[in-house]
Amino acid sequence: MRRLAERLDDKRIAGFYTEEMRKRGERRGFRLVTYDGSEAVIAHVDFPKTTRVSKYGVDVAAIDRAADMALAPGAQLYLVDEIGKMECFSAIFVERMRRALESSVPVIATVAQRGGGFIAEVKARDDCELWKLTRANRDSMPDEIFAWLAKRLRGRRS
Repeated sequence: MRRLAERLDDKRIAGFYTEEMRKRGERRGFRLVTYDGSEAVIAHVDFPKTTRVSKYGVDVAAIDRAADMALAPGAQLYLVDEIGKMECFSAIFVERMRRALESSVPVIATVAQRGGGFIAEVKARDDCELWKLTRANRDSMPDEIFAWLAKRLRGRRS
């Protein structure tokens, strides 16, 4: 998503990407970073485990705040990494994503391979095109998505 966003610097992009937080090579948590540079730690091994995914406590309130800001209307394009179990704990995230998906604004998102609820709902949509990301294609995927998006945006102007 970051490599794709770099190529789209002429567009008003909304959304975010997540990145791992590591200490001495060990994954300790996840940070959500918006395309305007805001950051929020959304999960960490030291967080309370009242809401958790694997060994990580999830800060749903942090996801709520970040999603409310990062998925606001007014964008030309939504880039979201990712629609996953942690993010889907947030009712605000789910509501903002539904709104984005129902809009005329293109949405490019990574979606968890497994999961029910909103994850399954997104994958079942008739208007979504799903591509499988693998180790073999991940380096070429930003170029493929960029070409797909350019073609789609040209078609909307016709």
